[in-house]
Amino acid sequence: MTLVPFSDLARAAYCPRQLYYVRRDEERGVPPEARERIDLAFRYDELVDAPDRTLRRLPLHRSPAAYRRNLTRLRDRDKYDGLVDPTSERGFLSGKDCHGTVHKVLEPGGAGSPPVPTLVSSGEPPESGVWEPQAVRAVGIAKALAWEHEREIPRALVEYPAVGVVREVRLTTRKKAAYHEALRAARSIDGPPPRVDDGRCDACDYASECGTRRRSLRSLLG
Repeated sequence: MTLVPFSDLARAAYCPRQLYYVRRDEERGVPPEARERIDLAFRYDELVDAPDRTLRRLPLHRSPAAYRRNLTRLRDRDKYDGLVDPTSERGFLSGKDCHGTVHKVLEPGGAGSPPVPTLVSSGEPPESGVWEPQAVRAVGIAKALAWEHEREIPRALVEYPAVGVVREVRLTTRKKAAYHEALRAARSIDGPPPRVDDGRCDACDYASECGTRRRSLRSLLG
């Protein structure tokens, strides 16, 4: 079967109709402002003790003081060393069903421990956990890495570097079911799927074209 890009999985989980428009217009590029925030994920060691004047020049979602506090908490966690010195960065990954860029792959301590892939988001995290489309994308990345390594990958990470927090995604039965649903939706699109008109439309760049009267917020999916 045709391999589905990781980004398509997230859009299919968010709204299949949005994915239809993105494919039609070939709008898969990452906006420059989002790319700048994603790049922060590769500068944690440089930024954790940076002065206010340095942090104010960056596209952060937090004040300099709050950002430093978040990075300091992150530095105290056992995954920090892997985040600042991953086994690979911005590599291409191809699995049985999907493919695309994996921002980092971490090798955790302990003999025989499976690698941990990360997805870097330019946006804001929810109060707890990660946004559902990002969880679906993270599952897709983990499953592709599992295919490549021929072993189970039970978790992935989602980084929010403009905030300075990192969240874990466990490959639970529910999350894997959501992934398979998004995969089926992405593969089945051959025309405009049914329109929705709810809170999801607030973040969609195609809301006016789709027929919903909503504002745009491109950065939600990161």
